[in-house]
Amino acid sequence: MTPAIAIDDVRKTYGTAEALAGVTLQVDRGEVFGYVGPNGAGKTTTLKILAGLIRPTSGRVSVAGIDVLEKPLDAKARVGYVPESGALFEKLSAREYLTLTGRLYGLDEAHIQDRVAHWLRFFDLHARAGEPIAALSKGLKQRVCWMAALLHDPDVLILDEPLNGLDVETVARVKDLMAALAAGGRTVFYSSHLIDIVELVCTRVAVLHRGRVLAAGTVAEVQDALGASSLEDALLGLTRETT
Repeated sequence: MTPAIAIDDVRKTYGTAEALAGVTLQVDRGEVFGYVGPNGAGKTTTLKILAGLIRPTSGRVSVAGIDVLEKPLDAKARVGYVPESGALFEKLSAREYLTLTGRLYGLDEAHIQDRVAHWLRFFDLHARAGEPIAALSKGLKQRVCWMAALLHDPDVLILDEPLNGLDVETVARVKDLMAALAAGGRTVFYSSHLIDIVELVCTRVAVLHRGRVLAAGTVAEVQDALGASSLEDALLGLTRETT
């Protein structure tokens, strides 16, 4: 079976700085895959490459069997992306923004409204769906980012610190959602510093440090590979090394 995500010897440089130094990973369909590491390890750079927002300096990347570099629009149509801090059209209401998002993905109007209504209910935002996004709190704006990423029912969901600003109830709901998406054959690529949640929801993880993957596998396999008693201890050691 074609992997949901394939990253082959991907490198990314910014001038003389090397953000990624030959990352190779494969993520299967139906996985919630954790991507962890210290600040500055290259996690967000990897996610932006997967989402088609930036191009690698070298290497190959595919999502849902589609080459991100050769067919960027086709690949983007199969991906949902929740950034750490989403850029929204804040003069629009949540309903208007989500409707626009659906149209950009080429969905028909009836389907758009069904999907918008579903996710507004799921994220408990229906009562404020007509307000300008600028009037919403950080956490509510993050819910809008989640809804926009899910609206077109993507095969691959890419998450960069997606729980920022969310309340406890919404975090619990989102954890269940990630598991349900994976059970339905979707793939979740999840980058976070919340190691307890990574351990809880992820089937496998990869540890990135200074642009290189140090270990990948189940949490137990990664701990053994890094000689740590826990995933948190492993990351603490890398953070101290970085600083």
